[in-house]
Amino acid sequence: MYPRRLYPSLKEHLGKKQVTVITGMRRTGKTTLLKQLLSDASGNNKIYIDLERIDNREMFLEKNYDAIIYNLRQRGLDIKHKAFVGLDEIQLVSNLPSVLKYLYDNYDIKFIVTGSSSYYIKDLFTESLAGRKKVFELYPLDFGEFLVFKETPAINGEYFLKKQFNDPEYERLKEYYKDYIEYGGFPEVALSTSIQEKKDLLADIISSYINIDVKTLADFRNQENFYKLMKMLAARSATRIDYAKLSRLTGISRMTVHSYVDFLEKTYIICRISVLANNPDREIVKAQKLYFCDNGIMNVLAETAAGVKFENSIFTQLHHTGKLCYYALKTGREVDFILDKTVALEVKESPTELDRENLKELSLRAGLKRYYLIGRYPVPNFTDYIWGGEIR
Repeated sequence: MYPRRLYPSLKEHLGKKQVTVITGMRRTGKTTLLKQLLSDASGNNKIYIDLERIDNREMFLEKNYDAIIYNLRQRGLDIKHKAFVGLDEIQLVSNLPSVLKYLYDNYDIKFIVTGSSSYYIKDLFTESLAGRKKVFELYPLDFGEFLVFKETPAINGEYFLKKQFNDPEYERLKEYYKDYIEYGGFPEVALSTSIQEKKDLLADIISSYINIDVKTLADFRNQENFYKLMKMLAARSATRIDYAKLSRLTGISRMTVHSYVDFLEKTYIICRISVLANNPDREIVKAQKLYFCDNGIMNVLAETAAGVKFENSIFTQLHHTGKLCYYALKTGREVDFILDKTVALEVKESPTELDRENLKELSLRAGLKRYYLIGRYPVPNFTDYIWGGEIR
């Protein structure tokens, strides 16, 4: 198994009584992590159960919870001693939270579970398991993880904010970064060496999402409209969301557009970031910007400009490093990202000294003393910017 950034935290939580919940979009590697955790758990008193199998789901539909214990014993689990149970795709069993609560309270069982949606975990799971669980969110690979999957060593990017453009590192990794920007970070896509296979895998991931996750988790009667909105959002990535305009263009009611966008965010397709609002009288305080959680998904759904692809990729690289928002004035001038409300970051494919001066002016206006340009390509006689591939 290639190591994931999340794994040390998951492994540490193995020793806790709380239910370990791994959530994220399907095919980001949740099952792999679950099986690795079971492998690393002490002893042999453990079991993995795939809830995509109907016979496994039936076991947890028993109204008499003692019958569930009986079935676990039949599968070789000794519930008189410390046991580990891995449950994959918990959103497929609607009453599972109450089952887990009963078993958690009455037996020494450590549950490790996966689910494909924070929509389910947060909306349906919270009340039943309050104080009994910890949620870990798994996203597609960031660029550092992507390089690990490519078995390509890279300089630690932890201190990327202190870096200037590094030409040798750029030349060494530029083709990997190009691949990442175009096809994103789903593990099986990253491991594929065929462009056509990458595209086919991404199309299949989207199809599975529509046909399985959307059907399972939401009561959306018109899947064609939902897909139409997904494509329209992909074409508008890295821009502010205008719900009224989206409603007019799609013919979908504004309320339904809001509902679809909320669902897309809770199922890890998109993410919205808000504006930094130190001075509400001069700044836009309501409009959120939209980004896709994976560049490959965005690029399959719509043709976007190279600059948009680059900015969206920077979002996927930055979002695990801290809380993101953006800065904007009513004049339309803005800073792409504000990291942890302290650092201004502007994304330009080929940054210039003028870009740096503009960023400095806006940053000081926002009350931020630290500001950096992020670029994609080498620029003659200018190196005062971070290469995007250093963010990992």
